[in-house]
Amino acid sequence: MSILVDKNTKLIVQGITGREGEFHTRQMLDYGTNVVGGVTPGKGGQNAIDDRVPVFDTVKQARKATGANATCIFVPAKFAPDAVLEAADAGIETIICITEGIAIHEEMVFANVVKLKGLRLIGPNCPGILTVGKCKIGIMPGNIFKPGPVGLVSRSGTLTYEAVDLLTRSGLGQTTCVGVGGDPFPGTRFIDVLPLFEADPETEVVVMCGEVGGSDEEIAAEFIKTMTKPVVGFIAGLTAPPGKRMGHAGAIISGTSGSPQAKVEALKAAGVRVAETPSQIPDLVKAALRA
Repeated sequence: MSILVDKNTKLIVQGITGREGEFHTRQMLDYGTNVVGGVTPGKGGQNAIDDRVPVFDTVKQARKATGANATCIFVPAKFAPDAVLEAADAGIETIICITEGIAIHEEMVFANVVKLKGLRLIGPNCPGILTVGKCKIGIMPGNIFKPGPVGLVSRSGTLTYEAVDLLTRSGLGQTTCVGVGGDPFPGTRFIDVLPLFEADPETEVVVMCGEVGGSDEEIAAEFIKTMTKPVVGFIAGLTAPPGKRMGHAGAIISGTSGSPQAKVEALKAAGVRVAETPSQIPDLVKAALRA
């Protein structure tokens, strides 16, 4: 099994005729993702990606013609909020927004709209989601994945790739990998993904990669206390000097809340095996599987 996306996912790509949209759509098609259409206003009726993918003017038109239930947004930050709202208005069940640099106040609006409609938003400012051997949506490098029992959720895109590569090189495959993004108001958080892995019969252990700022890891730790499956954690930024500006918009520390030390303590109190460096993750996963 898998979580959120699989072979039955029908994907459209908003911004498919742009440079990034076209490049990554090719990668998704090559991985085997069922890309059924694309959306670029004013280019409806054309075909993209060597005439393999029909292009529509609106998301509603694309969904009506293709039955799409997921979208991947490669639209500049200035227009991305409207792209998310358009997808939500069309009733697309899973909305993945790759775009970074969106204003926080706009994120708050469209994230709440998607939630109120009962739909799911992953991102923005995220690498997407990949269910191994079934569906890749976003910008994750599919070649580093292999099938196995590890579910992975991460705030950092680069750390996601590093963790997956380390696991694969150690002989540990994955079920689904979710990059939730590093902005302050992501549509999907750790607390939303962990119950899905807990319910997935093929996922035997979960790897959760967090970072400084926010309180998502502490909130997740409370749920982890109720889980039957082991969790391995890693918090990026333990060696960051005080006052140092970090790269992600969500990496904001308020008092002790959001500090890497507080996150590590919360996770350890919940029974999580916490790696001090990414290279320790595979051995901790193996230990969790043996326990």
